Amino acid sequence: MTDTTAVVTGATSGIGLAAARLLAEKGVYVLGVGRDARRCGQAEYSIRAACPQARIEYVTGELGGVGSVRELAAELADRVERTGGGKLDILAHVAGAVSTWRMQTDEAYEMQFAVNHLAPFMLTGELMPLLRRSGGARVLAVSSGSHYRARIRWDDVMMHRRYRCLAAYGQSKLCNILFIAELARRESDSGLSAYAFDPGLVNTDIGLKGTRGLEKFVWERRKKRGRPPEVPAAYLAELVTAPEYAGRSGLYWKDGRVKTPSRRARDPRAQRRLWALSEELCGTVG
Repeated sequence: MTDTTAVVTGATSGIGLAAARLLAEKGVYVLGVGRDARRCGQAEYSIRAACPQARIEYVTGELGGVGSVRELAAELADRVERTGGGKLDILAHVAGAVSTWRMQTDEAYEMQFAVNHLAPFMLTGELMPLLRRSGGARVLAVSSGSHYRARIRWDDVMMHRRYRCLAAYGQSKLCNILFIAELARRESDSGLSAYAFDPGLVNTDIGLKGTRGLEKFVWERRKKRGRPPEVPAAYLAELVTAPEYAGRSGLYWKDGRVKTPSRRARDPRAQRRLWALSEELCGTVG
């Protein structure tokens, strides 16, 4: 797969780091994304140490704001044009955020909604010319089983009223599936395949970085029962590279199998409505 170029967000730890390493081992040219330059350097060093022939670079960028995502997209596009053959074959949205407190971006967008949904939506749109140039690109967004209990607060998407950490998280994960389904519909003639991916219960620190009290206690308990991040990362890497998954677009995957998402996630009207709202919040992209 030496002619394949991939972008993986959240690639400094957990599933993202493991997926970046597995793709690099397959010969893919990987652009990893992280928000901290020191951790990006450590991640790149660890992958090169495990796989000396790896073609991997890291890009530092923030996913919490429209302006910062646009800047990150420009940097990634430049790298792809210069050293990635001018096309993007794989875009894996693995980065995520969880917060006990209601935090917001410079645009006054609720942080979990912004990082977990708007960033993948906008980054995909900004990089769409490179994805279309691939002729068979694959876009993946990491969702969660938390979406089954979630709904979108259409009248208060940013949760100014009655903010609850897990409700905000579940809403953002539901958005991931709605986004992927609508992306698959819109790109059905371009050769692009889109996947929503459920990693299951995983032993990572995502739920410990911005939580306290009950939320932190719940995440700590869940983490202990989780499987190593290398397990879902292997399914992720297979999904975005194996020939048998090409064209199986707009579906919700877990452990290499298609799974039926919630009724709300399957609503075509909600898929179109979220797309229109996201365009309004980010500015039209793609």
